[in-house]
Amino acid sequence: MSVTMDGGVDGMELLERRVKSRRPVSEAPPWEQHSGERDGGERGAGKGKPEAGLQQLSEAAAVLLLGLFVCAQWALVQMSVHQLLVGTQTGEFSSERARKHLEHITSVGPRPVGSVENEVLTVNYLLQQVELVQAESAAGPHAVTVDVQRPTGSFSIDFLGGFTSYYDRVTNIAVKLEPKTGAQHFMLANCHFDSVANSPGASDDAVSCAVMLEVLRSMANLSTPLTHGVIFLFNGAEENVLQASHGFITQHPWAKQVRAFVNLEAAGVGGKEVVFQTGPENPWLVQAYVHAAKHPFASVVGQEVFQSGIIPSDTDFRIYRDFGNIPGIDLAFIENGFIYHTKYDTPDRIHTDSIQRAGDNILAVLKHLVMSEKLADSSEYRHGNMVFFDLLGVVVVAYPARVGTILNYMVFVAAFLYLAKKCSLPSNAGGRYVRDLAYAACVALLSWFITLLFVLIVALLVTLMGRSMFWYSHFYTSVCLYGSAAVGKMLLIHTLAKNLYYGNVRRLDLGELFFDVSLLLWCCVLVYLTQQGLCSAYVPMLMVAFPLGIKLLLSSHFKHKGASVSYAVLYLLGLALPYVHLMFLIWVVFEIFTPIMGRSGTEIPPDVVLASLVTLAAILLSSFFMHFIYLARSTKRVLAALGAGFVVMLILVSCGLFFPYSADPTSPRPKRVIIQHTVRTFHDLDGSVERMDSGLWINSFDYTGMSHVTPHIPEINDTIRTRCPDDLPFCGFPWFLPVKFLVKKNWYMPAPTVSPKSPLEFTLVSKQVTEWGAVKLGFEAKGLHRHGGGKDPWFCPSSQKGSWYVFADDWLLKLPFPRTALCWLAVVHTVLKGELLWA
Repeated sequence: MSVTMDGGVDGMELLERRVKSRRPVSEAPPWEQHSGERDGGERGAGKGKPEAGLQQLSEAAAVLLLGLFVCAQWALVQMSVHQLLVGTQTGEFSSERARKHLEHITSVGPRPVGSVENEVLTVNYLLQQVELVQAESAAGPHAVTVDVQRPTGSFSIDFLGGFTSYYDRVTNIAVKLEPKTGAQHFMLANCHFDSVANSPGASDDAVSCAVMLEVLRSMANLSTPLTHGVIFLFNGAEENVLQASHGFITQHPWAKQVRAFVNLEAAGVGGKEVVFQTGPENPWLVQAYVHAAKHPFASVVGQEVFQSGIIPSDTDFRIYRDFGNIPGIDLAFIENGFIYHTKYDTPDRIHTDSIQRAGDNILAVLKHLVMSEKLADSSEYRHGNMVFFDLLGVVVVAYPARVGTILNYMVFVAAFLYLAKKCSLPSNAGGRYVRDLAYAACVALLSWFITLLFVLIVALLVTLMGRSMFWYSHFYTSVCLYGSAAVGKMLLIHTLAKNLYYGNVRRLDLGELFFDVSLLLWCCVLVYLTQQGLCSAYVPMLMVAFPLGIKLLLSSHFKHKGASVSYAVLYLLGLALPYVHLMFLIWVVFEIFTPIMGRSGTEIPPDVVLASLVTLAAILLSSFFMHFIYLARSTKRVLAALGAGFVVMLILVSCGLFFPYSADPTSPRPKRVIIQHTVRTFHDLDGSVERMDSGLWINSFDYTGMSHVTPHIPEINDTIRTRCPDDLPFCGFPWFLPVKFLVKKNWYMPAPTVSPKSPLEFTLVSKQVTEWGAVKLGFEAKGLHRHGGGKDPWFCPSSQKGSWYVFADDWLLKLPFPRTALCWLAVVHTVLKGELLWA
């Protein structure tokens, strides 16, 4: 008995001596432990297990905490998005009066340039309202002067592949508000009251003109005289690619006194208006917005994305910047772009709170600017760009780009010192930590690459099955399919790495190592964007600064207690601010790009684009969550759930359960198809007629083409697909598309000759060969347009001469049309077939 006891005691003493003679496992860095295990160390028996006394997250706790964190962050973003008004209202701006203006302007129907609705009815209403403001403010300290301008001119622009536009007698209504003693310097506020041919254009851009009318009334009735003046420009030709604004800024005598501008636009219907462009290089304008706006909403990320040319759109901002050489602020509504430029863009879809919000902001910013001394000589304050972004729409953070550069490098240096300290430890002999950090970074990058490749394969499979754009009416189905695939694949790769490559390394040390990997990769992005001079570098700066700060604060807790629930909660709280802002930016990206996929042409597979965006979002959000993958005891149940969800969604999508389009009046998702009834006459070089035909020229503005139309209208199929004849100018199509490189698939179905009440008269006036070998043709036309709110039949008005220049290859075409750049030769048809709606 005693012998056995003695032997037991000796064994315990031997074990204690071994523990004391070696470094505590809780303090051993992962690179030392890993190398030791590879060299045949003693920890093989303790595979994947933490030291006694140190906690490790259970799979359920990790999933619950991460799920709650992501859901809470997303809920905050949605609350911010839908909270249109912040604080109490001053009563200076009346959204009720502005709504009445909006309803009256849109009541005449679509307002294409050159139509009676645009050139007569809307113009008369705007002039009537300006006269009322003049009469109401006559006794006050301000003078209101109105001028109707009808400029003619031309300009070249590199937008959408580049073209030259000529316009003739487009309409501008310019209203000058100034002290009765006069003013030398003016702010310009711009909106456009024209619309595309098939839309009432409530958000684009009638609501902005309604807001401007009410802002004009409010400012004209101020009891305190303004220091400077304001020119309110209601321009009547923006949809023809920015023509009226060019006519004003290059030809109107008041334009020489404009020092800065505010442009009101729309890329969606209602919601919040976001500042997405400023400058160039006039930070005082951003500071004015930050100081004065009642409900700030701004993003320099949006500015840099928009100006990169990724979004196929532009605004009058470009004209004032390039041709007027004046700085400005560009604001736009971005929500619900699915019905942008459609018949569903109606006043009832714009919340009164959206109107109030826009009015409060525009009124406050204009009042601030016209009282500012900086407006008198804005060029004096031109000194670089500004970093600006808002936090949940409550407050805007703004600072000069040069300050941002310093701040970015300070954060980078702090992270570098954090990583360098680990490199300087004795345990890093032979560069073990650096080597293991590089291996772990390779694992992370490999997981991202394989994930993106896998998700793109899934997207291509969906496209080949003919199920493209299944998410167009059901956005969260794309998250379920592509999101589950992305998250599941990344989780699988890291789980395999943890169990196979890092099989003998303690989980807590792996969690520490992969936190360092995330920090390192974000630092690389931070340095790259800063070196490129991009203000958007503030995003990776936040994603480095906050995680690093919270990790340093929790280092002692992690060292002594491990991955406890309290540690995980505190860690996630430290990530809250950068992550909620990152989620907001992700929301903006999907809010803008998802509707754009419905009008991005027939050449770009939209599922590839959306799948890439979903994967990128998953990668960005998962960066500092990799820490938890290695801290959790297991990931089997999560992988099983993600795999099952992915398989179920893929089956449902492949069965065609999710139809892309919807005619639901509460949330329409129309398919955009242009159908034009045309008559074509082909001439040879000496002017004789070679052939004639008539038919329906059909253009689909999304990738699905006619695949969803053919089952309902069998005549429209690939047998009537047309190709571009190289020997014909503009491919022989009835009108020239600057975006023809995106819309290459066309259908031409023979049909009886179009018979308007009065036939189109189209006469060749002149023909000459220019000195560079191009052929210049001059025409005179009596065109067709619609009269009386869009309900009367089509007819030919009296002849009105004008010209429109179009350059393509070595052709210069000059076309005359009534005031407009285009004469609409056919009605855009709207067809409803079951769930299928196209317009």
